Amino acid sequence: MKSRSQELTEKSVAAMISAIEVYNKPDFKYREETFSILAINAWELLLKAMWLKENGNKIRSLYVTENRSRPNKTPYKHPKIKITGSGNPFTHSLDYLAKKMAEKKILDGTAHKNIIALCEIRDSSVHFYNKNSLFAIRLQEVGSASVRNFAKAAQTWFKVDFSQYNFYLMPLAFVENNQPAEAVLMSKEEKNVASFISSLESASGSTSDYSVSVSVAFKFIKSKADDAIKVQISNDPDAKKVQLTEEHLKDKYPYSYANLTKACLVRYADFSRDKKYHELRKPLKADSRYCYVRKLDPDNPKSAKQEWFSHAIFNVFDAHYTKK
Repeated sequence: MKSRSQELTEKSVAAMISAIEVYNKPDFKYREETFSILAINAWELLLKAMWLKENGNKIRSLYVTENRSRPNKTPYKHPKIKITGSGNPFTHSLDYLAKKMAEKKILDGTAHKNIIALCEIRDSSVHFYNKNSLFAIRLQEVGSASVRNFAKAAQTWFKVDFSQYNFYLMPLAFVENNQPAEAVLMSKEEKNVASFISSLESASGSTSDYSVSVSVAFKFIKSKADDAIKVQISNDPDAKKVQLTEEHLKDKYPYSYANLTKACLVRYADFSRDKKYHELRKPLKADSRYCYVRKLDPDNPKSAKQEWFSHAIFNVFDAHYTKK
């Protein structure tokens, strides 16, 4: 028999898949609004599943309580469960659960900011309407990050296997946005939401595995986004050729040895610059996923070299150190 938390997890995955399927339809007039509503529903169910898991699957842990009085106006000794109009118990909201779980470090802080951004878009969509294509692009950036964050959280908390799904949002390549002046035509409400999302992005942690928003494109662009579509480096002569400029390499491999060490000190509670650290790092230098060795003089085979490390190296370190 499945536990309540497992049942909610399955419902949450179904909700997110529905959100993605609606978003990826070729012609859907209420695309962004419907996606944000369903994605918020998916997150609420997933957080409730984790809340139950953390509280022994006790359903009462999800119920909102309130102080009430008897008919003679004498207050009850203990708070009572708050009841809806139909007589069912009120359950805690997404806002409440996300805040509490972020405070307890169960939910990543950057993932929490992404949920806040998605809720702002949902509220803007439900209570009014959005019409500007630039706003649709911002929704995709936040939505793509939310899908990625959701998958990572579900995998971490409940070991959900997403390999059977196409778990991504199609890029809005068909949205023509070559008129910079269009930004001026955004409504006041759209500008407010866009500015709010930007403030959340600025406040997010650079070392987090989660993102407030991501850039989605089928070309290499200069971007400081924490996430991007991955490509496989190959020696196959028939493989597609992609040229990486110096700027691309700096974005992919941003950490020198000194900066990597500092980032580890910030990221991990039990990290030390010791033999364990060096033994973990040294084999990774031969793997292009984690390290790029740059010659100061590329034409000189005896040139001095400098090692630069990618964000992906933290995926290896996370298995050996405890995150703060």
